[in-house]
Amino acid sequence: MIHFQRVTRKYGDRIAVNQLELSVSSGQLLAMLGHNGAGKSTSLKMLVGLLRPSEGVVQVGPYDVAKNPRESSRLIGYVPDQPYLYDKLSGREFLEFVAEMHGLTASETREALDREATRFELGDFLDRLTESYSHGMRQRTVFAAALIHQPEVLVVDEPMVGLDPHSIRLVKDLMREYVDVGRTVLMSTHMLSVAEEIADRVAVLKSGTLLFEGKVSELRLNAPDATLESLYLSLMDQ
Repeated sequence: MIHFQRVTRKYGDRIAVNQLELSVSSGQLLAMLGHNGAGKSTSLKMLVGLLRPSEGVVQVGPYDVAKNPRESSRLIGYVPDQPYLYDKLSGREFLEFVAEMHGLTASETREALDREATRFELGDFLDRLTESYSHGMRQRTVFAAALIHQPEVLVVDEPMVGLDPHSIRLVKDLMREYVDVGRTVLMSTHMLSVAEEIADRVAVLKSGTLLFEGKVSELRLNAPDATLESLYLSLMDQ
């Protein structure tokens, strides 16, 4: 469903992502791990069409994201690392706006809004201006917006930052449920415990280069009792 084919992204002379080869199939959750500046967010922004690769191809389903941005965007829901809302809109108005951008009819919008408001427990806040929302409520609303058109691929950049334990559990369960019905999730995270708990596979990046991609159990072949944290730190020290 997702394919990075020898993808490089440069900013001037600096290489942010270097010859990335990575695929994520339907029904899988892949967690992208790495230090700040490793290339995680840059990779996700190329996937959702916010950045163009300097070299290589990013593909979602049958579509080259750079050549077919409209078609590929219909398949993707994106949750950025900083939840941005229009402060002078209510949560309901914001979600209706997003649904309209995705081409949902009025009846489809009502159905989708009810579904996501229930899923993310937005009912008490939906008609308040989003400027009054806490970080956790903003994050929930952005998740609802990403899922309003029921995309095949969910792309999430640091989903747990600033969330309370209840919201973290809600988001973790959501992402697992999403892949269990055959869809695809690609997330970046610094929370290794979350990746270890819910990811089918992990991809470890360092300075824009992919060091490892596979199951955590494959990382443990030579250290069966090691935690993901210790395995990750060992990779970073190589």
